[in-house]
Amino acid sequence: MVRGVYIHIPFCHQICNYCDFNKFFFQNQPVDEYIESLGKEMSLWQNDAEPAKIDTIFIGGGTPTSLTVDQLDRLLSLIHKNLPMEHVTEFTSEANPDELTLEKMQLMRKYGVNRLSMGVQTFDQDLLKVLGRTHSNNHVYEVIEYAKQTEFPSISIDLMYGLPNQTMEQWKASLQEAFRLKIPHISAYSLLVEPKTIFYNLLSKGKLSLPGEDLEAEMYSYLLEEMKNHGYTQYEISNFAYEGKESKHNLLYWNNDEYIGLGAGAHGYVNGVRYSNHGPLKKYMHTIDLGEKPLMMQKEVTKVEKMEEEMFLGLRKNEGVSLEKFEGRYGITLHDIYGKELDELLQKELIIIQNNFVRLTTRGRFIGNEVFQYFLK
Repeated sequence: MVRGVYIHIPFCHQICNYCDFNKFFFQNQPVDEYIESLGKEMSLWQNDAEPAKIDTIFIGGGTPTSLTVDQLDRLLSLIHKNLPMEHVTEFTSEANPDELTLEKMQLMRKYGVNRLSMGVQTFDQDLLKVLGRTHSNNHVYEVIEYAKQTEFPSISIDLMYGLPNQTMEQWKASLQEAFRLKIPHISAYSLLVEPKTIFYNLLSKGKLSLPGEDLEAEMYSYLLEEMKNHGYTQYEISNFAYEGKESKHNLLYWNNDEYIGLGAGAHGYVNGVRYSNHGPLKKYMHTIDLGEKPLMMQKEVTKVEKMEEEMFLGLRKNEGVSLEKFEGRYGITLHDIYGKELDELLQKELIIIQNNFVRLTTRGRFIGNEVFQYFLK
């Protein structure tokens, strides 16, 4: 059952040093044509997007706010024309702080966008330059003021730790600034140096200095403690929110629910099949012009794979994995299939089983990826 829609805008005015997503420099790209192709792709999926089921829409990138006002207007109008909006309760757009104008935010509100997800990453100007970010703190403050003027119901920001040469003091200062601004939702990620990024090239040449594991663990410990002190609930390993401000769309992923992915390089999960779209723009648009979905890869997920996904996605959530829901979905108890693994993780105090849920302990969250490996056959 499809519950959400992800829409990919692969254009950026600036490529960040850590980013490995499918993206292209905005200049000289067929942006208008791409938006029209997105509209056509939406119509190709209409039969799979039943009105009663679509609860969330998420526009990501790339950078959706790299679009001009007219392009953004066209995109949002195509979404309303081709997707069932009747039951959508959360409509999110990612944003760069320096590309958000009052006019763009007014336009978003006109079309029902009710949540902004901003890539702030850090409030330290020197670290922003290291990351290749082009915004300043003043841009963030402006957007927050615009959000008040346009009555945006919710704002989320991304923060990063474990950055090149980042000190504990810099991390503390960034977090405290986010708390001062009373941002209702904060995602906090440790830096992962991915292949095909500027940081990866620098690291391979020995030109990138990263904090050690001990310092990174200290940063995460401070994050957990301070989030609790400032009224945030941790509902996933890297996500924290005021009550009622959790990301419904991201919970859809962690609950292993189905969603449609639209756009070049987008991924989706529909009718038990995971798929990815063609990444190159010409290939993506040409396939749609032929009246076909731009699918590059399709894979039917086996029952064993679904159970594995249920575990490593579900354990990311603070509530963990429901024993009852697992048995209802797969017709087998969690202990019958993963009894040995559960016993070992319990012995190592990396998980607990409580109130019919399996969840990570605080220690387990620090090494979540190692815990997840136990459930991959």
